[in-house]
Amino acid sequence: MLKIAYHPIYKHPLPEGHRFPMEKYDLLPQQLLYEGTCNPENFFEPEIPNNKHFFTVHEPEYFFDLLNITLHQKASRKIGFPLSEILIEREMIIADGTMKASRFALQNGIAMNIAGGTHHAFSNRGEAFCMLNDQAIGAKYLQQKGLANKILIVDLDVHQGNGTAEIFQQDDAVFTFSMHGKSNYPFVKEESDLDIALENDTKDDEYLSILKETLPKLITQEKPDFIYYLCGVDVIETDKLGKLALTMEGCKERDRFVLQTCFDLKIPVMCSMGGGYSKDIKIIVEAHANTFRLAQEIYF
Repeated sequence: MLKIAYHPIYKHPLPEGHRFPMEKYDLLPQQLLYEGTCNPENFFEPEIPNNKHFFTVHEPEYFFDLLNITLHQKASRKIGFPLSEILIEREMIIADGTMKASRFALQNGIAMNIAGGTHHAFSNRGEAFCMLNDQAIGAKYLQQKGLANKILIVDLDVHQGNGTAEIFQQDDAVFTFSMHGKSNYPFVKEESDLDIALENDTKDDEYLSILKETLPKLITQEKPDFIYYLCGVDVIETDKLGKLALTMEGCKERDRFVLQTCFDLKIPVMCSMGGGYSKDIKIIVEAHANTFRLAQEIYF
């Protein structure tokens, strides 16, 4: 059975006018239930985990400044959210969802988090709506439990996974692969193990050709026994914050290829949703829903 992390806190409201579409975290599970792609048994509710899990990735000083909302004003501004206790709690619960989904992926081949993909969170700071790096925390969790020897992070959000790259710079057991918009945020990139920077307005054919050539070779080279997939839908041409030009079908084919590859090679995969900022919320929900539909179609 496909297991999906979801908690009502995911939809925690932000001040009116904030550009981050928090409502997608509520509308997406509603859509999946309404259309019959999922049923209530597919969802599990994560909790606030033990703080020790955050210290495997984040520096204690940063974590406690975040927890106590005592971050320097400049550091807080970089995150982009007005910080609050409930927002920090939300981020911690998202990380727990990714850790628990990682265990489910080992059992069932795949598992997902309705939220997550907080790849701009560094070991010592947050940026761009990201405070605690959920996939990095999940990867460290698997390592410490002895559940994975080599982990591949496939980050296909339109923005480079700069925080993830920094966190694993010295860790040969985690390979970071980011394929993103060249001129998108972050404007100063970190160095992933493999970065592919795409020009503005890259369309379906070119995008998919590069991905289909790269990912199988990378898997053959690195031989991962676990994959984290950050499947942001901000690659779509309607996205307000992205500069690529994929169609909805191109984005769906991207997900199909990644998930089918993991399935065929019997490599467990855990998916975090990442970004999606189209003006029309229906486009965001539909693009994300496609990923869950494909997971059900391919695996179950």
